[in-house]
Amino acid sequence: MSRQGRKSEARNPKQARMTEIRNPKQYDLEDRTFAFARDVRAFVKGLKRTIANVEDGRQIVKASGSVGANYIEANEALSKKDFLMRIRICRKESRESRYWLRLVDTCDDQKQETRRQALSQEATELMSIFGAIVRKNG
Repeated sequence: MSRQGRKSEARNPKQARMTEIRNPKQYDLEDRTFAFARDVRAFVKGLKRTIANVEDGRQIVKASGSVGANYIEANEALSKKDFLMRIRICRKESRESRYWLRLVDTCDDQKQETRRQALSQEATELMSIFGAIVRKNG
């Protein structure tokens, strides 16, 4: 067997191992923003129905869905300027989602409070990701 054949064989097992050792957070950003919006909707369904939670829930649902929708728009941008504007909107909507998540009342339900904190953390991470994209491309 030639040296080239052995080199490619040596790389393939390493590549296979690398794909098996993936962090669950490392997936397509479009999928991640979709999962965020879906998880927010599931969270809102479990909230106690108070006047404030109904109104805040509507805002959370709108803002979280807007993150992914604007990311899709950014990927279809007509120019770099358009792309950056959409990514900035994604960052803004992530921040707004975090705001509404902080405001909502979980009524001392520990399970809901844990979910709220996890969603708030995801909104913060999305803000950081979109901020990094703006800095890199701006």
